[in-house]
Amino acid sequence: MSQTFTKKSAIVIFSIIALFCFFITNKEVFSKKNLEEICQDLVENGQQGLSQEKYREQLKECQRFYEQQVAKLEKEVYETGAKKKSLQNAIYILNKKIKNIEYQIYQSYLVIKDLKVQIKNTESSIEKTSKNIQEAKNKLKAILRAINEEDKKSTIEILFSEKKLSGFFENLVWLARLSDKSKEILQDIKALKRNLEIQKQSLNEEKLGLEHTIQIQKMQKEQNARAKKEKEYYYQLTNQEYLRKLKEKESAEKMAAKIRQKIYELIGVRRKVTYKEAIDVAKYAGSLIGIRPALLLGILSQESAIGRNVGQCYLKNPKTGAGVVASTGKKINRVMHPTRDVPHFLRIIKNINKEKGLNLDPFSTLVSCPMSFGWGGAMGPAQFIPSTWVLYENRVKQKTGVAPDPWDIRDAALAASIYLKDALNRYGTEGAAIQSYFCGSPKNTYWCKWYERNVLYLTKCHQQFIDTGTMSLKCQQDIGLK
Repeated sequence: MSQTFTKKSAIVIFSIIALFCFFITNKEVFSKKNLEEICQDLVENGQQGLSQEKYREQLKECQRFYEQQVAKLEKEVYETGAKKKSLQNAIYILNKKIKNIEYQIYQSYLVIKDLKVQIKNTESSIEKTSKNIQEAKNKLKAILRAINEEDKKSTIEILFSEKKLSGFFENLVWLARLSDKSKEILQDIKALKRNLEIQKQSLNEEKLGLEHTIQIQKMQKEQNARAKKEKEYYYQLTNQEYLRKLKEKESAEKMAAKIRQKIYELIGVRRKVTYKEAIDVAKYAGSLIGIRPALLLGILSQESAIGRNVGQCYLKNPKTGAGVVASTGKKINRVMHPTRDVPHFLRIIKNINKEKGLNLDPFSTLVSCPMSFGWGGAMGPAQFIPSTWVLYENRVKQKTGVAPDPWDIRDAALAASIYLKDALNRYGTEGAAIQSYFCGSPKNTYWCKWYERNVLYLTKCHQQFIDTGTMSLKCQQDIGLK
């Protein structure tokens, strides 16, 4: 009974420990999954009774999470891509090796084919030489028979058979010489045959060596083919992993973009924004158009202190372009160019009133006062004059879906980003793009350079804050935060 209880207790305790370990190990997975669900819910279903501040905080947390996910997945995509490329290179090298071995085998076959011809020719020569040996032997036999027959005759017979004694001796000498010559020829022919047989053996050995080499090469080819097949198998697996990681990264990027859009939408319309809200706007507009957020903030800071000073004048007379200083009511000329800008200005106000349900009075809407030269009439945080704004409003509308509002910092930031991006593409540098924003093109005059220096300094301040979360006191003062 006691033993049974002990076993049961041990099993229970072990199960609890295992469950606890599993929970600890998978805590990150659970928290990640829960956060993903929460973020998905926030994006799909919106605020759902949360205060705007709480909703914004949760969206910010989701944004940080997905930006971290994108960075992590980007690293994994790079690593998997590098692995994939490495396998691809290995497959390429193995293909080259297989092709090279195929060429070597082909060349060996050609050499063997040539050797076979040589062997056949050598065999033919050996056969011909053998016939010559046989003929020489036959001739030698005939000579030897003749000599033998002469040897059988008695000296008396030989003497009486020759008319002269000298003929008898000449005949003997001739037979002896013929015998020696035949022996010499026979020896030469036999030597030739031996050489041919040695040559044939050498050719056969060379042929066998090449055939053996071909067998080795075939084995190497098969080994490389197996290695290639294995690499291709792992390449497919790596490619699948790469595509999966890429898909996850794209999904995380889309989610991060949706969250940025939600945060962007929360920023108040036609009101002064906080510095952090301005950064959110700049990051969103900059990423959408492809411009550095700090540069955009530098322009907005120089033009309007990031929307805190969008102008000090009202247009009052659309025919002449005259107006008043908003704070004092003092009459002032050249507030807005009457033919170039006023018609566009009136239409812009009419469109945003209609599409956004506003009730703006064009003659009580702040625009910039004129400088010591030229005309005023610049609108909103980005300070576009109406005739320039109309060149960009359709491109802004393509991003937002509604009539763009020059006094809404979000639309103003998008228009300024598009302008800067076009100038960067045209002139190549941020400095030239900044000059063109103020002067129409990088003219390098005193005022164009002055404007460029100021914006680049403010850009540097903003970049410092974006990178580190802090900014010098002088930067804060110059931007207008202090």
